[in-house]
Amino acid sequence: MNLRTSLTAVALAFVAVSSFAQAPAPATSTVMPRVDARQAVQEKRIEQGVATGALTAKETHRLDKEQARVVKAETQAKADGTVTPAERKKLHHMQNAAGKDISKQTHDAQTTTSAKVAAPTK
Repeated sequence: MNLRTSLTAVALAFVAVSSFAQAPAPATSTVMPRVDARQAVQEKRIEQGVATGALTAKETHRLDKEQARVVKAETQAKADGTVTPAERKKLHHMQNAAGKDISKQTHDAQTTTSAKVAAPTK
């Protein structure tokens, strides 16, 4: 291999590698790891509430519907390929409200297990 062939090969390799380099995602991209992670945590909280009996079937249904609305809003925000700061703010607001609702429902007096167990007689 002569010097000219070697230099051409190196130049082509450089061009190939640089063409695969990706620019950092802009602040308004559709990648939202915080939203996705928080959604997973909230769904897990609902599952735990069901498992412990802290949530009734009706409460669970309502909370699941609320989570579905958040997912739908996220999908709509991502639909055009860009999530604006206003859309992110709306999603965070929806998740804050959903989190409060989960907490409220899991800590209320309603449970699926019988809370009124007969006290042992003496």
